[in-house]
Amino acid sequence: MTGQRLWRPTRRRVTDSLIAALAPVAACGVALGGLTTWVAQGNAGSPARIAVTGGRVFLSFNSTRETSAFFRITNSGGADDRLLKVTSSATGGDATLSRHRMAGARAAYGQAVDSAAVPAGESLAMSPFGTDVTVRAKETWREGDLVPFTLHFARSGRISTLAVVVRPGMGGA
Repeated sequence: MTGQRLWRPTRRRVTDSLIAALAPVAACGVALGGLTTWVAQGNAGSPARIAVTGGRVFLSFNSTRETSAFFRITNSGGADDRLLKVTSSATGGDATLSRHRMAGARAAYGQAVDSAAVPAGESLAMSPFGTDVTVRAKETWREGDLVPFTLHFARSGRISTLAVVVRPGMGGA
């Protein structure tokens, strides 16, 4: 070992090594603190929790058989969900998710959509001016009748609910 110098840690080398090790340790500490807070608030692994309320379907008028149904869908869970389709035994099963858009000052058009998002912690309030369900009304429906519907969600599965038949312009629409 002649001519070779022994390696000795200097104050500078020790300080640089500690600083290099401190950055990942601090990042892990911040991440762990965030995850701890998230778990403590009950959001860890919280699935979508869907509630369907306020179901109503417009009474058709004149010779028009096509009408619309509306629901308020609330997701109180920690995961997003999607409404994929709506079915009803009372309408012959024909129900289409659609979204209405304004095409001018006094004109609108409906467009079929594949699904509707229901984000975690939020609500989807269907209305004649946004997302709704287009159905074929029965001639026998009267104001106040209850119509059964089944809403199919990507994560929450099927949820059965009732919608009350109302005249357009009534029932919050």
